[in-house]
Amino acid sequence: MKDFWKKANFKGHLLTAISYMIPIVCGAGFIIAIGMAFGGKSQDALVMGKFDFFQAMATLGGKALGLLPVIISTGIAFSIAGKPGIAPGFVTGLAAVSISAGFIGGIIGGYIAGWLAFAVLKYVKVPSWAKGLMPTLIVPFIASLLSGLLMVYVIGTPVAWFTDWLTRVLTGLNGASNLLLGAVIGVLSIVDFGGPINKTVFAFALTLQAQGINGPVTALQLTNTATPIGFGLAYLIAKLLRKNIYTQDEVETLKSAVPMGVVNIVEGSIPIVMNDIVRGIVAAGLGGMCEGAVLMTMTNGQGATVPFGGVLMLPTMGHNWWVGLLAIAVNVLVTGIVYALIKKNLTAEEVAGVSTASASQEEEELDLDDIQISE
Repeated sequence: MKDFWKKANFKGHLLTAISYMIPIVCGAGFIIAIGMAFGGKSQDALVMGKFDFFQAMATLGGKALGLLPVIISTGIAFSIAGKPGIAPGFVTGLAAVSISAGFIGGIIGGYIAGWLAFAVLKYVKVPSWAKGLMPTLIVPFIASLLSGLLMVYVIGTPVAWFTDWLTRVLTGLNGASNLLLGAVIGVLSIVDFGGPINKTVFAFALTLQAQGINGPVTALQLTNTATPIGFGLAYLIAKLLRKNIYTQDEVETLKSAVPMGVVNIVEGSIPIVMNDIVRGIVAAGLGGMCEGAVLMTMTNGQGATVPFGGVLMLPTMGHNWWVGLLAIAVNVLVTGIVYALIKKNLTAEEVAGVSTASASQEEEELDLDDIQISE
């Protein structure tokens, strides 16, 4: 059984699909965030003459984000079966959207479509003259038909029921439950700085957002926004404490990591964390925990209507925009103070990036006069 799970590689295919999905989420998230920040609202249809520029932006971004189940399904199927899996994954993802199976339906549909496409490729035998049709016609047709019908008639209904149940449970959470959920999401979203754990939590949060529960994805993304800024604040606090906690190279990294964090790109801080990974994770985790708890409690589990954008997400939180700003401030303060306190004080040589051993060693010169060439 263990060998089956290893060969099936559920996690690997999901992470591959999420890596394909993230640029779409980022692009569409920025589009809808800018549109909604200037008063645009997503429309059901763009009828010429009946919408303005920012309504067009909000609608374009909203429609793209509404297709995330299709994108994740296509990505998983492609990861399993290669190009022949693209069409079945796309069709099955559309089926999941059509029956309101949501993000969970898209994930399950992607595995089914991918494995069916792989099975057709491996086990369906055709005459030699038809082999060229396998990847372009036979596999897409058979796998799309079977996986699409399975989604509509077999899998989709229980998945839709489960999604509806999960929505009701999370919508009914009280203050204490929201505090705990927010704290857990805040910690898990930052412990690996955009790695597999972050992406898994992101997939879970997107599932909830598809059902109108925006708090979890907002907690995750604002944690990603605040953490690099918190490391920047740690530099200033350390100076007040007369400590040197960063090397010269790390200070240069901060100059790009902080503005990257403002627009929700946490990976810029990875070079800093990798030099002191335990203290970095502790500081970032505590900051994320406090931020998630504040956000989920004070908004009663609600948040931004877009899943990406950093500070650009705040206008889409409506009258709760100040709560998002407060949550970011709490995270920045906690991360900055904790990291400045627990980080060790570096020596002048360490700040310059030169170790004591290397500083004491002189480079040995090569005396070319000692070289003899024999005939």
